Amino acid sequence: MNFRVLDIGGLVEIIPHRHADDRGYFAEIFRLDRLRPYIGDVEFVQENESFSVHAGTIRGIHFQTAPAVQGKLVRCAAGAIFDVAVDLRHESPSFGRWLSVTLTAEAGNQLWIPGGFGHAFSTLEPNSIVAYRVTDYYSPEHDRGLAWDDPEVGIDWPDVADPDTLSEKDRRNTRLRDLPRYFSMKDS
Repeated sequence: MNFRVLDIGGLVEIIPHRHADDRGYFAEIFRLDRLRPYIGDVEFVQENESFSVHAGTIRGIHFQTAPAVQGKLVRCAAGAIFDVAVDLRHESPSFGRWLSVTLTAEAGNQLWIPGGFGHAFSTLEPNSIVAYRVTDYYSPEHDRGLAWDDPEVGIDWPDVADPDTLSEKDRRNTRLRDLPRYFSMKDS
């Protein structure tokens, strides 16, 4: 595994080393002992998967508040996604900034998103499957969202991103300026 520390504090791209032959390949996609120097002493308690039929499907921007703050280790098991993390930690020098990584099944890369960040993605190919491990259980009462198209955040979504694919819940998400101070640097 190779690790690429990204420009916004706490985000890490994980790139597997694949051992290939004429049958296909073998790769370690998860080794906590190798991840810990980059992500800290976290415990994964739940794994989620989403399937999107159409290219351009937008999901997010999602996060959970205390005491159920989640870190996420995201990978694309089929297809490709434009994966986005938004820094929501108020004391952070990168508060309100976003970063994206293209995750593909072909590359097998993953993105670590610590607590205190919002997470979203748009599928780049039809029939995309996204799997992610989280550090706390899903908690409906702590589930929140940020508007996917907030001009203050200014995510440069790919042309394929289709707002008509947003869930009803995601259509009601609030803007950054209206979010309470949910996170500090200690949440990451």
